[in-house]
Amino acid sequence: MAELAFFYGTMNCGKSTLALQIHYNAVAAGKHCELLTKLDRGGGTISSRIGLAQPATVVTDELDLHAHAADRITAGNPLDVLICDEAQFYTPAQVEQLAVVVDELGVDVQAFGLLTDFTTGLFPGSQRLLELADTRQQLQVEARCWCGERGTLNARTVDGRIQREGEQVVVGDVGDGEVAYEVLCRRHHRDGVTRAIADQPLQLIDLAVPS
Repeated sequence: MAELAFFYGTMNCGKSTLALQIHYNAVAAGKHCELLTKLDRGGGTISSRIGLAQPATVVTDELDLHAHAADRITAGNPLDVLICDEAQFYTPAQVEQLAVVVDELGVDVQAFGLLTDFTTGLFPGSQRLLELADTRQQLQVEARCWCGERGTLNARTVDGRIQREGEQVVVGDVGDGEVAYEVLCRRHHRDGVTRAIADQPLQLIDLAVPS
């Protein structure tokens, strides 16, 4: 039977890499697959930070995923597996549509996404996936905080300083830049100590940020 599976983790835990590997294996086994993504840094691709990439259908808020899959099948294009990257950005309604794809069309759905945003709250899409998925799996590749401890939370930074407020979705990437993202352990996320802050001389550190 088809199933809705949700693979989740922090940034840098290999979500997109696994999505592309599953796609490769499924195609090699003769399966008919479609890759979907939303707000990927590569646009209409699923892209991994280790350099892998494949073209993907871009999901907008207006796209009905059940209708999209049904139209493809009706047009004579077989579909066995939908592979959905950046699933945290899908709307709750789109996650419900994916469940209908599984239940009514018999298509497997493999969804990959972050669990929490920069404020440590659940993304709405991820919350709905946790509620509806047949299987839920935390990825075992452990991202690390700058201190060496396991990174469990995603932080947004501006010029190296952690942000506590703002829009849930802001374009940025892991690394340097005015707006960037960094994986931190719970203690350093709570204290606001990013890599840039930790690298400063002690007498220059000022952790005062808006609460």
